[in-house]
Amino acid sequence: MANCPVCRAPVDEEAAKAQTGMTSGGAKEVDPKMGTRQFHDGTWYYLCSLDCRNKFTRDPDGYLKQ
Repeated sequence: MANCPVCRAPVDEEAAKAQTGMTSGGAKEVDPKMGTRQFHDGTWYYLCSLDCRNKFTRDPDGYLKQ
C-alpha cells in the first residue's frame, strides 16, 4: 500500500491500476475513485484522488520534499 504524496492517505496500488474499461481508441480506463497515479522523474506515484493528482502535477517536487 502506498501513501498519497499530497495528503498522505493510503492508496491501494492494484486498485489504482485496475482496468475498468477501454476507450474507443483502445486506451485503458481506470476508476479515479479507486486512486490514480502520476509518473514523475522515473517513478510512479500513487494518489488518492484526481484533486490530489492535479495538485501534485503542479508542484511534484514541493510535495516530495515534505
